[in-house]
Amino acid sequence: MGDSFSEDKDNLQDLLQLYEQLRSGGGRGYLEEDSFERIILHYQDQEQFKKALEAARLALERFPYSSPLKIKLADVLIALRRFREAKVVLEEAALLDHRDINLYILQVEIHLALQLPQEARSIHQEALGLFEGEERIELLFELSDVYDDYEEYEQVFECIRDVLESEPTNEEALYKICFWTDFTGQNEESIRLHRSILEEHPYSELAWFNLGAAYQGIKLYEKAIDAYQYAIAIEEKFDYAYRNMGDALIRLRRYKEALEALQRVTELTKPEDVIFEAMGFCYERLRQPAQARSQYRKAVYLRPDDSLLHYKIAVTYHTEGQWERAIRQIETALKRFPRHPDYNKLAGECHARLGQWQQAIDYLALVVRARPKTSAGWEALIVCLFEAGQYGEASKQATHAYLATGEKPLFLYYRSAACFGMSQSAEGLEWLEKALGEAPKLLKKFMAVFPQALQHRALVDLLAKYKRRRSF
Repeated sequence: MGDSFSEDKDNLQDLLQLYEQLRSGGGRGYLEEDSFERIILHYQDQEQFKKALEAARLALERFPYSSPLKIKLADVLIALRRFREAKVVLEEAALLDHRDINLYILQVEIHLALQLPQEARSIHQEALGLFEGEERIELLFELSDVYDDYEEYEQVFECIRDVLESEPTNEEALYKICFWTDFTGQNEESIRLHRSILEEHPYSELAWFNLGAAYQGIKLYEKAIDAYQYAIAIEEKFDYAYRNMGDALIRLRRYKEALEALQRVTELTKPEDVIFEAMGFCYERLRQPAQARSQYRKAVYLRPDDSLLHYKIAVTYHTEGQWERAIRQIETALKRFPRHPDYNKLAGECHARLGQWQQAIDYLALVVRARPKTSAGWEALIVCLFEAGQYGEASKQATHAYLATGEKPLFLYYRSAACFGMSQSAEGLEWLEKALGEAPKLLKKFMAVFPQALQHRALVDLLAKYKRRRSF
């Protein structure tokens, strides 16, 4: 192979040298038609399109009735975005030979470039009526690339589908159709196509996989899993089928089964961070934080700069009550994104568990600045202030939260509790009565931050009165 490549290269250099002599008018040699084609292609590959254009014009001076050379000239003109000139050249080529596949491919490209999609589609259909067998398949693949270049993605899907309708076991098309189904969202059409293929070719693992992917695309996860299982039964080392099946099982919250599928992926392919991350997620949902952490650490090894993975590790420590270790991990995440509200919220909660109130309050204050309209951050900050015994500040923040979140009644309860904490019982009762009138089910939030409430006789009377009123 090496010798052949070297000979071809030497031969091309000889052709280029002879061409230069002819171009300058100083040579007496002769170049064949196919030699000119090689020279034009060489310049195209080098993206020297002006030289390619010059070579094509010189070639046609010597071979004026060559359809392949006219098509080459049109191809160069298209690269130079001289579409109307290319169109005229192709019309001349068609008079000489109307059965060259490249003629139709370039005509479609020109009409797409000129924003004439209907004309392009008409040429496409005309071409399909002229070619059969391998030529038709080649035409469809080439047209799919042209449509891709011009972002006509549904037409790409249609070309690949047409390949499979003509040749259902074409592996290249089976691989491509899966991507384009997902990209264009044509899952129902893909289901119809692959069910039809499987009626005639029931042992095509790729068709089963594509069927599963299409079902998954419309959230029919049970059917997707069944299809993937057929694919695996035919090809037991089909790692992508295990991967997709794992995802579908996660969607169905079948985490143990998902872990089995994902574990199989790790056995069949090189380690991937997304697989370890998905396994960590499953272990978290199964309430096995140590195992989740182990998987997240494997993912971090492969993706060390991802702050989210450090955050997820911190969450596992938080779940186990290992506050200091959680803080170390979350600080790593915060180095990359110091204002990330989720990261700051977790850091604040961990410092609060350690009784480090000022640090906790500082982190939680960053959360409410980042997401002032979201209740969760305000609630975490206010609860922290209660735990720190800062009732005055809790009352102030509850007022801010009430206004910032669109008057959520939760913060009326917190305002009331803060008043009781400051021994302002009369005002506390007013806020509590207002809160009970708007959202009685949130009383448990009041009791959580102010459990000594039942020691206040006036408060107990209010609750009893409200309960009697609600019973009628």
